[in-house]
Amino acid sequence: MQSAAYSLSSPCSIPSLKPRKFCSRAGFQPIRVSSSFAAPERHEHSVSLPNRSWRLSSSSSLPLRAWNLVPSDSKPDRFEVRAKAAESAGEGEKSGSLVKILELGLLFGLWYLFNIYFNIYNKQVLKVFHYPVTISAVQFAVGTIIVSLMWTFNLYKRPKVSGEQLVAIVPLALVHILGNLFTNMSLGKVAVSFTHTIKAMEPFFSVVLSAMFLGELPTVWVVGSLLPIVGGVVLASVTEASFNWPGFWSAMASNLANQSRNVLSKKLMVKKEESLDNITLFSIITIMSFILLAPVAIFVEGIKFTPAYMQSAGLNVKEVVVRSLLAALSFHAYQQVSYMILQRVSPVTHSVGNCVKRVVVIVSSVIFFKTPVSLINSLGTGIALAGVFLYSRVKRIKPKAKAA
Repeated sequence: MQSAAYSLSSPCSIPSLKPRKFCSRAGFQPIRVSSSFAAPERHEHSVSLPNRSWRLSSSSSLPLRAWNLVPSDSKPDRFEVRAKAAESAGEGEKSGSLVKILELGLLFGLWYLFNIYFNIYNKQVLKVFHYPVTISAVQFAVGTIIVSLMWTFNLYKRPKVSGEQLVAIVPLALVHILGNLFTNMSLGKVAVSFTHTIKAMEPFFSVVLSAMFLGELPTVWVVGSLLPIVGGVVLASVTEASFNWPGFWSAMASNLANQSRNVLSKKLMVKKEESLDNITLFSIITIMSFILLAPVAIFVEGIKFTPAYMQSAGLNVKEVVVRSLLAALSFHAYQQVSYMILQRVSPVTHSVGNCVKRVVVIVSSVIFFKTPVSLINSLGTGIALAGVFLYSRVKRIKPKAKAA
């Protein structure tokens, strides 16, 4: 048997086993050659082995490892966790925004639906029960009961209102009464579609009153958008089959009262530390309206909303009472939902939604009551509503500041 001697001066004599950069590392122990069985002696620089099969093994203190391009101090798990967290956060935001969109769509749908029910039931009652003051008082009474239940069962936080605030709210309640009363008077005289066509004139009164009492001068774009509104209402009025002056002027007075309420709310409720949210303000106005209008209804029309009087007048008591209550519930519900929407969207978006609401009410009432509508009448209504939509869009255009 011949023996072979191998001299290994450094680990760099076998370049294929380890990369060159490890040659300079301090404390690195060199690779040694060993036979399959333990050698009896080991010299410092050479090892004598029998001519047998042999293998390479690393020092026990530093086993061989597979080559890895990732630095030893990297932590891929941390990046993976962060990526997954960011991905889940993104999915959470998308699902949250989707829920908000669906919720807002539901509110808009309820707003339109309650409006349709209110106008249909209210018209049915006012056609046979010609006491608009009493009907208005009943609607405020039902609203007062709903508000009281909401506050009692903590469905909405009961507000703490000062005496100064109550005094400021009284004018708002008065114009709120007039706005609802004149609307009911108009609905009792003319078709629902015509009443709401006239009520499309609200932007006109808003611009005029804001300029008179708030000093808010309209832009050229706003004034231009009022032209199709006025022209469309005039065209629709001339060709309206159910036209009469009491119904027309009642609807116009309703516009004036409703927009006066908006202007007064801006002028009187100006202190932010004392301001109330829209739903709370509407709730207080509803209660005040009932307290103020109930004695007026009794004084002007007498106590008419009784089974005895309805039977003597030949009315179906159950139908009148049920439809009156449904109209009152729908009246309060659609206004509550309207304020809920206003808390979630901008005033411009709410104004556009209100324009669409008027279209929905007009179309649904024409279909339900089978109101005869001529081509010119439809054209006038369409022009007026298009003007309202245009007004809601150009209202946000601010006038350019004058250079000093």
